[in-house]
Amino acid sequence: MKVERVPCVYILANRYLGALYVGVTSNLVGRLQQHRDGVFDGHTRKFGIHRLVYYEVADTMEQAIAREKQLKRYRRDWKCNLIERENPTWSDLAVGLGLEPLAD
Repeated sequence: MKVERVPCVYILANRYLGALYVGVTSNLVGRLQQHRDGVFDGHTRKFGIHRLVYYEVADTMEQAIAREKQLKRYRRDWKCNLIERENPTWSDLAVGLGLEPLAD
């Protein structure tokens, strides 16, 4: 089965107003599952950052990477405001993409 590639930039959080992670991928659901499974050493695993609180779909991977770099340059309060405009309760958007709810 061929997996459809959709370039995305995303923001994960460990809780409301908690630690943030900005990433880019062409397979959002697959990447979210990798984060949840702790496949990657580092920031997301160390701080339990698994909740998808924001994402954007891009036309190309190059555009997604450019947007990721832009978001990473912004201050934390700007990122929090971006999240809250689209997702004021910081709900886990991964559930809407077919993943199981996180155990809190």
